[in-house]
Amino acid sequence: QVQLVESGGGLVQPGGSLRLSCTASGITLDYYNIGWFRQAPGKERELVARIKMSGSSTYYTDSVKGRFTISRDNAKNTVYLQMNSLKPEDTAVYYCAAQLVASQHYDYWGQGTQVTVSS
Repeated sequence: QVQLVESGGGLVQPGGSLRLSCTASGITLDYYNIGWFRQAPGKERELVARIKMSGSSTYYTDSVKGRFTISRDNAKNTVYLQMNSLKPEDTAVYYCAAQLVASQHYDYWGQGTQVTVSS
């Protein structure tokens, strides 16, 4: 059974930092591109960051560039999202998803972790 489990969410003050982790079981992340998505109440889900299988290529949506960093540790079968200088508008449920390289869509999704940025 394939599982992606996110962790590291919580409540943080504006300007603070959190590091989200996405750990996989049942698959080897070496063969997957990984995306971090978020969905705020009343808004559509958006792709926040993505890292290619090799880790050599990353993508960030404009609103998080310079503040968020995606990385992967294939030995630990884990992908991270380091979030710095957090803003209230970053509040959302964050999901990780795995895309097999040859796939046209994301094949597996985690259950999500809540990030709340508030004073």
